[in-house]
Amino acid sequence: MDDPKRGQFVQRAILCKTLSNNKVDLLTITDRNSSKHGVEIEKRRGIILSARTHPGETNGSWVMKGILNFLTDPDDPDAQTLRTNFVFKVIPMVNVDGVI
Repeated sequence: MDDPKRGQFVQRAILCKTLSNNKVDLLTITDRNSSKHGVEIEKRRGIILSARTHPGETNGSWVMKGILNFLTDPDDPDAQTLRTNFVFKVIPMVNVDGVI
């Protein structure tokens, strides 16, 4: 993420590569500095979110954008509560080859 305030909650990794050798991103969103205010990271439940499994699901991109904006908002108390109590594993685009 380009915004350091939002990026502090996001860890980006490559889940896998597609048949066409494109990268499939995996984002982990949680608050790594909040164990004194919330649940320790090792004890947090995980939530998996994914979008764009089928190429024509363009609305999925908009929904995922909204979810990512909400979860990484440093000023939203609801987002803060979620980040301190859960670990989100997000695959923003499952079918990269189909969307390209």
